[in-house]
Amino acid sequence: MAFVLTEHGLSAPRLGWILGAVFVQLRLLANMLDGMVALAARRASLRGEFVNELPDRASDVLIFVGVAHSGWGHALLGYWAAIAALLTAYVGTLSQAVGAERQFGGWMSKPWRMFAVVVGALLTFAQVQIGGTARPLGGLSVIDWTCLAVIAGCAQTVVVRLLCALKSLADQES
Repeated sequence: MAFVLTEHGLSAPRLGWILGAVFVQLRLLANMLDGMVALAARRASLRGEFVNELPDRASDVLIFVGVAHSGWGHALLGYWAAIAALLTAYVGTLSQAVGAERQFGGWMSKPWRMFAVVVGALLTFAQVQIGGTARPLGGLSVIDWTCLAVIAGCAQTVVVRLLCALKSLADQES
């Protein structure tokens, strides 16, 4: 939610973009280390996988809602990016729930979504530093374009995951 600090009129808008980018990376690092430790200790379990999913989805929503309320983009795009992220993860886990393999393919898996947000945040920070306007590119801000890229990439990812899941299920039935 550090992106909310970037809203116009707050005392430290520049700091919000940097903090947001750092916290997104720290969240990814913690998630990666958690999984690696569980696997290395041979403690990986279905329960652990289940418990891991809820914080991941909550972080997706909090990050994109923070972007939506940053004041530097159209709020609706941030919300649509959050919905797209949730749908992308849902399709991956749904595949597993119906007996196929868990799907991780596509352009906007979680690490790539977060990479896009970090790049968008850092570019917006640079834009703020040089005193640029909030919407320099076709009436859209850098963070708007970031959200659009995430939404489009999530759409592609959903299609890829659905097709892979359906193929896996068809292979199991034959």
